Amino acid sequence: MKLHQLRYFSVLAEELHFGRAAQRLAITQPPLSGAIKALEDELGTPLFTRDSKHVALTPAGVALRAEARQVLDRIDRAAAAVRAVADGLHGRLEIGTTGTMIYRELPAIVRRFQAATPGVEVLLRELSSAQQVDELLHGQLDAGFINAATVPPQLASMALAPDHFVCCLPACHALAASRALRLEQLAEEPFVMFAREVAPANHDNVLAVFSQAGIHPRLVHAARQWLTVIAMVAHGLGIALVPTSLARTGMHGVAFVPLARRPAQSSALLAWRPPVASAALEGFLQAARAQLQAPDGNVPN
Repeated sequence: MKLHQLRYFSVLAEELHFGRAAQRLAITQPPLSGAIKALEDELGTPLFTRDSKHVALTPAGVALRAEARQVLDRIDRAAAAVRAVADGLHGRLEIGTTGTMIYRELPAIVRRFQAATPGVEVLLRELSSAQQVDELLHGQLDAGFINAATVPPQLASMALAPDHFVCCLPACHALAASRALRLEQLAEEPFVMFAREVAPANHDNVLAVFSQAGIHPRLVHAARQWLTVIAMVAHGLGIALVPTSLARTGMHGVAFVPLARRPAQSSALLAWRPPVASAALEGFLQAARAQLQAPDGNVPN
């Protein structure tokens, strides 16, 4: 039983007229008659009774009409689903992110993309920057938001908006109410640092700030996440240099004080492995570019 035979049968079952059915199918009557005859021979039973004036379904034809319609509907749905995925209208994207990207552009980019393409599911997976790079290189992520200034040459990237370091102090610290601080004022303080093996860029950027000020910080703790760094500060275990965006966490017990001299940036990228393998990913990258270029950073309604 061939697909075109089912389509011919289904149209003829609706029209009950060979001429009109052939016209709908954009074929002549002989191929239509031949296909119906071949289908009847294969099934071993007549599907239509016909004479010079009338065409009618047999009981076997009535039974096949319902089954054929279901088969054809499922095939049409499957074809539509495939086309939608190819066009980037349906599917699924796995996007990596570090925990603190929620305080940067990530939420606005995802909202912008999903407003334009609601049929594509976005799955966010929290991973360290190093894990994301590894999974991107092995094709296990579609894209990733990572804390880094560069990526391996096999990957492509776009920079997120600049984010600078500020000093995070316990709220009860004597300098917590300062409008700005010079690093020299903090030279003797115990510092909580970001663990280098998790995101070397974060660790090295903080050390670069100290180096530029000629300070060798007294490092007392190393944490694997920025939120852990802030929590340690809140509990009085030290002070830290953290990205400005983390002031949006709303964590109690800490104060964020700008540095008097503009420090190094906390670099972050959206990275992916070219070539772009799907229309859905291309749409996500376009949403990211639009969001990063938006003058007010808002997502249009």
